[in-house]
Amino acid sequence: MREFEGKWILITGANRGIGRCIAELFAREGANLITICRQPSAEADIYFSSLEQSNGIQIKRYYADLSDHEVLNTTLKTVVKENKGIDVLVNNAGVAFGASFLMTPVKKLKELFEVNYFSQIMIMQMIVKSMLKKKSGVIVNMASVGGIETNPGYLAYGSSKAALIYATQCLSKEVGIYGIRVNAIAPGLIETQMGNYKSEEEKEKVVQRTSLRRTGDVDDIAQMVLYLSSDKAKYITGQVIRVDGGR
Repeated sequence: MREFEGKWILITGANRGIGRCIAELFAREGANLITICRQPSAEADIYFSSLEQSNGIQIKRYYADLSDHEVLNTTLKTVVKENKGIDVLVNNAGVAFGASFLMTPVKKLKELFEVNYFSQIMIMQMIVKSMLKKKSGVIVNMASVGGIETNPGYLAYGSSKAALIYATQCLSKEVGIYGIRVNAIAPGLIETQMGNYKSEEEKEKVVQRTSLRRTGDVDDIAQMVLYLSSDKAKYITGQVIRVDGGR
């Protein structure tokens, strides 16, 4: 029997990069998927249909721009109404931005917090209510080493991820008594489209201060999501797991 046979996994940002790899790993393990993506895509539809057929699972697709909280709230209500047994929530979607402190407008700071923090809180609050009814569940939030380390040029991104880390640890203490585990993953430099906002020079500097002297790939992160969601990690909660090659 596959590890997640018959389980329902909600993944945000599942149409590309790390999110797509997470979806694929769960599908291989027999999990049914609930995806929330920003907008429909013919290419993503073909991919998800293929994933369903090749793994004998179900994939329910929903759409919401995480910066539009009214639309997100409506979508979440529909998700909860139509899916009574969500076992795992993977808060993967996010946005990045890099600029010096003095060149970061407050407007841009607010934009990143809308997606990387406030929308994540909305999603967790809605899904946790569902998990409380069955007294079980797992939440994995996608943080970043940028929310742990302090580096010039990352005020907006780093602050939003630091806030998400605090929320992860706070929530874990409130819901642990109900059998719900909440953890975060802090990826280092991963080869994704989202990471392209860094210059090649910046990337090389990061690689040179990484023990393994290389960037990570999406599978490195997806495998950790799978582990934290499994019974192998049943005594792990409130943690921020760095997957950064020894940065």
